[in-house]
Amino acid sequence: MRCSYWCLAYRYGALALILSQVAAASGHYLHFTDLGLSPVALPIHLFGHEFDLKWYSLAYISGILVGWWYLLKLLDQPGAPMARRHADDLVFYATLGIILGGRIGYILFYHIDMVTRPLEMFRLWDGGMSFHGGVIGTSLAIIYLARKNGLNWLRIHDYVAACVPFGLFFGRLANFVNGELWGKPTTVPWAIVFPHTVAGGMDPPRHPSQLYEAGLEGIVLFAVLAFMFWRTDARYQPGKLVGTFLLGYGLSRFFVEFFREADSQFQGTFLYTTIHMGQILTLPMIIGGVYLIWTAKGRRERIEPVAGTESVA
Repeated sequence: MRCSYWCLAYRYGALALILSQVAAASGHYLHFTDLGLSPVALPIHLFGHEFDLKWYSLAYISGILVGWWYLLKLLDQPGAPMARRHADDLVFYATLGIILGGRIGYILFYHIDMVTRPLEMFRLWDGGMSFHGGVIGTSLAIIYLARKNGLNWLRIHDYVAACVPFGLFFGRLANFVNGELWGKPTTVPWAIVFPHTVAGGMDPPRHPSQLYEAGLEGIVLFAVLAFMFWRTDARYQPGKLVGTFLLGYGLSRFFVEFFREADSQFQGTFLYTTIHMGQILTLPMIIGGVYLIWTAKGRRERIEPVAGTESVA
């Protein structure tokens, strides 16, 4: 006799509970230091000076390059909103938008006190980038490119949104390698003990929330957007793909924040105990995503491609 879905769910749930209790009792959790990971990907010695090429930098570079490659694949399909030459310009403008927007957003959203220390604002190698700020910077870059070349800025957003999960995936993996942005204490079997998470105390096992975000924001969101682009007519409904991205990222980030340790600079405020800054910043994304998806069908029109002569229904 075959076990029903609910029967299997009960069995696996019971097994997970038993494993978590065993792990908690034995204290045999995976220690981050045992993984042998280092923030430095490659130490470089040049002209008597040492430069560290870090995984976080490589994550940004890889996300941009792989996203650029994928964008060109999307533009090869009928009804593209811009030509390949526009994509080359867009990569330059978008890179500036990511760096400037990400840094400015980090300062405004998470470290407004840095305004009183202007020199620290330019210390990009010390970390501190906001994804939400990067989104705003990239959007401004797209709007500038579209107006400069007479293109449909919303349709360009659709194509770019389908490429962003690459950068999110690499970025979250870099966060994990750096041993930063860890999750809350937990007793789940896959918990990891990150070093230096408690001042003057024993570090507890925590959720590897960086990997949760890599899976949801990177792999799952990419799969959804890829299916919609290649298997449906979503790309002919301006705003539908970027709306799906905003909604998908917003919900994923809001959910994972329940397992992620709050930002230490907000300790003692409601942004630490009640709702995280990351969750607040996702609310406009969720609302905007729902609106764009809801109204996308009304914006559908016969698409005149930038390159080529044939219209696309």
